[in-house]
Amino acid sequence: MTDNTETLLQILQKLDKPSAISDILPHLDITERTLHRWLAQAVTSGQVQATGTKRGRRYTVINAAETNLHPYFSATALQLLHQIRQPLITREPCTYRPEWLAAYQPNQTFYLSVRQREILLQQGQQLRVELPAGTYAQRIFNRLLIDLSYNSSRLEGNTYSLLDTQKLLLEGMAADNKLDAEKIMLLNHKDAIRFLVDGIQRLDITPDNIRSLHYLLADGLVTAGAAGQIRQDSVRISASTYLPMDNQNRLAQQLTAITTTAQAINDPFEQSFFLLVHIAYLQAFIDVNKRTSRLACNIPLVRNNLVPLSFNDIDKDDYASAVLVTYERNNVTPLAELYVSSYLRSCKLYSVTVEAMGIDPLRVQYRQTRRELIRTIVQQSLHGEALATHIQTYTETHIPPEHQEKFAADLQVDLANLAPFSIAGMGFSVRELEAWQQGCKT
Repeated sequence: MTDNTETLLQILQKLDKPSAISDILPHLDITERTLHRWLAQAVTSGQVQATGTKRGRRYTVINAAETNLHPYFSATALQLLHQIRQPLITREPCTYRPEWLAAYQPNQTFYLSVRQREILLQQGQQLRVELPAGTYAQRIFNRLLIDLSYNSSRLEGNTYSLLDTQKLLLEGMAADNKLDAEKIMLLNHKDAIRFLVDGIQRLDITPDNIRSLHYLLADGLVTAGAAGQIRQDSVRISASTYLPMDNQNRLAQQLTAITTTAQAINDPFEQSFFLLVHIAYLQAFIDVNKRTSRLACNIPLVRNNLVPLSFNDIDKDDYASAVLVTYERNNVTPLAELYVSSYLRSCKLYSVTVEAMGIDPLRVQYRQTRRELIRTIVQQSLHGEALATHIQTYTETHIPPEHQEKFAADLQVDLANLAPFSIAGMGFSVRELEAWQQGCKT
């Protein structure tokens, strides 16, 4: 694929709709005649579909689903991966480009298309009510802990199986015939995930918090004193022509620029993917940069009670090549498609987990409200018609119409099951409870 075709396909993907010549031309510094030639070549090669005639003619990129080329990579992504898998001697040397980050304008530039973000939100928002940040991740914590630790480590070549990972993280049983470094890698993930989930309400996207994640992930795996520290030494990327930036001060400044830009992004999925791309690209630490990016990209998802990204069902070589495309070509297409595919897989897995656990988000949402109402009912010794009237008035005044029936049903269950062991923190005594319950019998 020529650079001209690659540029054209990128523009059509960003436009994310059937586009006319007049839509495409402003994005290119070429004549209309040249654009016609580029489009004709792309249509002939099967990479672009043309519909309509004359003024109604529109052009769209043919994706993988339409051509059956790959379960999650489009034709454009496959071309980029093919290029990055060529011998090193055929690929141009490159270094860190600060201008790539500088060109990103939050809420105007998007690495994920409109359609991708819509699909991610539709599938990822499994709690349909407002709950405190991190509620969803807390509910599925053990499953998240195992899946994210296993898959993130697997992408680095860790040979622990999923079952061995579960035994190590939940039971403390290390697998036989495994390297100590593999065990440490998984246990470090456990600490980092716990830090992320437990601290999400105060865990802003800052250089210090990115460094904290790195410290937890890298401790014991890098030279003593290097965990969490911006590197002083040079690093090299295996199987790549990419040479990361050197100079500790510049690296620190660039990490600050990355987190500042990320903070300004409104869409949680775009924010997540931005962190995944740029933390790994900067290579601010001596090692464990990609692992840090995979944990950091979950901060926006956990905070917004979206399904976390566990990197399920990603082929290790596909992931490595997609990351190299971002390093050497500053093109996020393959990695974005991997991100979306893996996230949708995560949604299916966690949906089953939530269903099996019987999580009731509305019950959780109104727990404190019910407890306060129960306190009033008990302390004012409300029964019969007075009780029914008070509940109806309170519910209609304080609870949205679409939740009132469920709230009332949960309240009746709570009232029927009040017992000395269940009133802790409600603000009334066992004696008051017994007096109210005696009144219910008369």
